[in-house]
This record gives sequence, structure tokens and C-alpha cells, in this order.
Amino acid sequence: MMGRSSMKRAMSMAATFAALAMCGLADSAKVLAAESAADTGAGAAPACTAKRPSALSFNRWQEDWSVLANPCVQHKPFDALKYIPLGNDPSTYLSLGANLRERFELNNTPLFGLGSTRPDSYVIQRAEVHADARIGQHVQAFFQLEDARPFGKNMVTPVDKNQLDIEQAFVAFVDEVGGGTFKARVGRQEMAFDLQRFVSVRDGPNVRQAFDAVWADYEIDKWRFIGYLSQPVQYRDVTAFDDVSNRHLTFSGVRVERAHTGPGDLSAYWSRYNRDNAHFLDATGTEHRDVFDVRYAGKLAPFDWDAESMLQTGHVGKSTIGAWAFGVLGGYTFASVAGSPRVGLQVDGASGDRHPGDGRVETFNPLFPNGYYFTLAGYTGYSNLFHVKPSITFKVTPKVTLLTALGFQWRATTADAIYGQGMAVVPGTAGKGTRWTGMYAQIRADYLVSPNVALALEAVHFQVGDSIRPLGARNADYVGVEAKFGW
Repeated sequence: MMGRSSMKRAMSMAATFAALAMCGLADSAKVLAAESAADTGAGAAPACTAKRPSALSFNRWQEDWSVLANPCVQHKPFDALKYIPLGNDPSTYLSLGANLRERFELNNTPLFGLGSTRPDSYVIQRAEVHADARIGQHVQAFFQLEDARPFGKNMVTPVDKNQLDIEQAFVAFVDEVGGGTFKARVGRQEMAFDLQRFVSVRDGPNVRQAFDAVWADYEIDKWRFIGYLSQPVQYRDVTAFDDVSNRHLTFSGVRVERAHTGPGDLSAYWSRYNRDNAHFLDATGTEHRDVFDVRYAGKLAPFDWDAESMLQTGHVGKSTIGAWAFGVLGGYTFASVAGSPRVGLQVDGASGDRHPGDGRVETFNPLFPNGYYFTLAGYTGYSNLFHVKPSITFKVTPKVTLLTALGFQWRATTADAIYGQGMAVVPGTAGKGTRWTGMYAQIRADYLVSPNVALALEAVHFQVGDSIRPLGARNADYVGVEAKFGW
């Protein structure tokens, strides 16, 4: 359980930011009242089409705060720091911002109670500040610091804690070339593909994933061509500013996208994943993994879908790789019904090693998964599994969304283990039991309080299958309560 001093410290920090948020809301109300009084008796003005960016956006570097140069845009407290002109050109400016995420988690049975894990409850906190400089329409310099800490957590991993360090620091360039748009980024940056099944910024855990990379893309008509060379950042929490990247782990490739291919968008990419000193149940050594991925996603009301498949080849040491995975999401939205309920179905699969000792590694490597694709509980990961998940999502109010779901999981092969997040092996499961892993019930509520504040609640109950219960596996429960503040 969490120590009393740790809990007090976390609650104190959360209360401080909540107070700041409330002060900001109060100041905003004063500004709106003043504007309303000034407009009394005035004639109707043309509608303002310019909109403020959201401070809760997933990628803060994509926000364009030059809209504050438009006199019709409503100004709020501290906007003088959101848009600092650096000359006469309104597109040349400096913007400052910050994010805070606090999440309380209770997990009574990590890894289903197998191994040395024990019940745990704790608070994880991620604080970020950034500076975004725009030089005209072509150049951007983005710098972001991150401090991620757990309070009261029994087992701290690299995705839980990262003392003050550089999250992102890159220079970007954009220009019109040959009828299209060329973009490039150089430096520490985050990158994500599609639904982030396999390449993500890892927003679910406490420490997001960045890459020291060179990224370039060219967009013309319906096409987009991308190339990237990267060394994923390896996180350490010994001292501040001690994160590293090196040639011992690299991820590079090319990608092509075509929009409006029929009713959806089509994309494909090839990547090479290299890792020294890799460890699998059936092989160890240098891992060279070639990744081939195809995805098709779209919406044709009332239907929506997202289908992706991946093939992996290469070798680990002297063993060859032959692995695969797929993920399919589909839904039907009843737009004319109150709450616009969406009935969805998710089906996923990933290969496992069917014949240990045969010199062939068939365990799928999920690369850089987002950590919340199945649930926030993280009981199982994207290796050696089949997963079926029906769900219903609906709007309780315009700002409150509720999801309820049931998940059913099997192993692809009993010769391989059950895996948790980060390819963590559930102890004692390899070669034991049947394919049936178990089922879970999930409920999640999201509440967008304001453009700066969001709340979420998620609860998961996992009922383990009889095939692993004789190993000592127990049913598991997870509860997560999250608050986000963005400025």
C-alpha cells in the first residue's frame, strides 16, 4: 500500500493544480463578463471562424497559437504566454505550455498473482512543460521537459519513473515543393502510427516513448510518403537528464499512405527493428526483425472500421523469426438514438512459439505498444493471443462518454507463455494448461470538464481460466482514476 507521506505529497500537488485550474476558470468568467458588457448595445459582428487549439491535444507541438493574433478570437488569462510575438510577422512567435496528469491505480493481482508480485495501490504523476518557437511559415523549434514519478508503487519499472529529463527537442521544417508539401523533423521526438497498436507514444503508462530520429515526409494529392531513422530513447531514473539512445536499439523504415481509397484510407510500411542482447523463451542474441504492415480504415455512416495486419521476419541470434499479428475494429453507430450509442467489435490475434527448440522464433514482438489498447489494467499484452471484445459506447451528456465491454482471451498456442505488457512473461504458463486464458469486464467513463481539464474512471475485472488457475493464478481487479490538466 502507498505510504502516508507519499500519498500526502501526491494529493498536495494535485490540489495545487486543481486550485490553479479553478482560478483560471474564475478569471475566464470575468473576461467573458467584461466582453459581454462591452458588447451591450453594439451591432452584431461577423462570426469569428478562427478557433483556439485544445490544451489537451495529444501532440502539443501540432498546436497553432498564431490564431491569438486575430482580434476576433476570445482571449483568456495567461494568453500573453501562449502567444509571444517575435516580430511583425504574426506567424513568428513563442508559445509556452504545460500538462499535468495524475492517476490513482489499484491492482489487487498483478500478473494474476503468479511470481513475486503482490497487491498494489499507488499514484502515478506525469508533469510536462514545453516551449514552441515558430519562425514564419517554415521553421519550428520545439522543446519539452518531462518529470514522471510514482508514489507508493511496490515495483517501479522504466515506464513508471523518469526524473526530470528531455521528452522532446527537435527542429522542424516545412515548405511547398513540386506541387506538394515537404516536412522534416530532426531531434528527439514522439511518433505514432495509426491506432498505435504497435508504434505509439505510449500514453497509457507514466513515461511516454520518444525517439532520437530523423523524420521526413512528402504529401501530394492523396499520397504521403514517409521515411524515418531512429534510436528509441532508453529511460533511466538514477539522476535528472540521464536518458540515452544508442545503436544497441534502432527502428527505421519507410511508409506510404493514400487517402480516400474507396470509403477509407490505406497505408503500408516496412521497418527494421534491431536490438542487441534480446531474450525470448526460445532464443537469445542480437535481434534483427523486419516488419511489414498494412492497414485500411474508414467510415461510411453508420459503419466505421480499422483493420491492420503485420508480418515479422528476421532472426534472433541463430534462430529465424516468423511471426504475425492482426487487429480489427468495427462499429455501428445509432446516430438518431439518444446518446448516439455505438455497438463495436474488436478482434485481435498475435502468434506464439509453437515448437520450442526448433530454431524458429514465432513469438510476436509488439514493438512499441500504447499500453491501453486492450485496457489500462495491462493484464495481457499483444503476444501469443486471440482476443474478442464486444462493446457499447454512448454519450451520457455531450461531455461524458461511457464505454462498457467484455473481453475474451485465448493463447494462440499453449507451447508459449501468456504475456503481459512489455512482453512480461506470466510465470509458469509456458507449456501449461489449455488455450483459454480468461475473460474480463471493462467499464470506462470520460468527462471533458473544460478545454483544460479532463477526468476519467476505468474499472476492470479479469476472470482467469481454469487452465491457469491450478498454477496459482487468481482473478484480478483494477481501478484507475485519472485527472488531466492542460495549459
